[in-house]
Amino acid sequence: MNRIAAAALCALIASPSLAAISRDELKKALDANPDLVLEALKKADKAAFFETVVDAQKDYQEKKEREAEEQQKQELEQAFKNPMKAAIDDKTRIRGDKNAPITIVEYSDFECPYCARGYKAIEAVRQKYGAKLRFVYKNMPLVAIHHLAMPAAQWFEAVALQNPDKAWIFHDKMFQNQDKLGDDFFRKTVKDLGLDVKKAEADRNSDAVKAKIEADVREAREFKFTGTPGFLINGVPLRGAYPPEEFDKIIARLGV
Repeated sequence: MNRIAAAALCALIASPSLAAISRDELKKALDANPDLVLEALKKADKAAFFETVVDAQKDYQEKKEREAEEQQKQELEQAFKNPMKAAIDDKTRIRGDKNAPITIVEYSDFECPYCARGYKAIEAVRQKYGAKLRFVYKNMPLVAIHHLAMPAAQWFEAVALQNPDKAWIFHDKMFQNQDKLGDDFFRKTVKDLGLDVKKAEADRNSDAVKAKIEADVREAREFKFTGTPGFLINGVPLRGAYPPEEFDKIIARLGV
């Protein structure tokens, strides 16, 4: 039964003429005759009724937010004790000192506006911590809502096959020019970087690029990242486009 029907049911139960009817009996009656809800609404004080519905919805939303916050706190505490371990090896594309004590892994989507905020936050964090921090970018294109996210990820990985260092420049330019994303922009940027455009076009559809993106997405799902951006700070998750201060809090607690 939806919330409106439930509210109407409460109004019916409160009616003196229905005091002797049990909850189960009333539910069966409403299930068999859903039009009774509409009839009850016609007779109800509509302003008071909808005010009750709005209040109920607000209470429900606040409850869910509290539950989500509590769940996030519990997850955070657990992660400090048992950090999540992203796959990082000799082939991993790393920005910064490979031996830095702080590792931030991002799961992101080049078309996502929240990821553009995440990019700015990461740049601020990188500038602040310098050689103490290394950064890893992993693809999590939300293809259901961002039709350019997968092509962008493919071009990025294709560029990385030619020149990992210039792939970071390509990465930056995509977040700085989200309104220009598309094949023409990708080709021009590759050309401007002095790379082989035809090779990049071929590589973007290669098995190697496909496997890399699939591995990134699979790992993100294993860590229960459902939206973008998502971050692991030495294995501690931060889910969403948070300002640099939130990264600072986790890094300070890690004591690195």
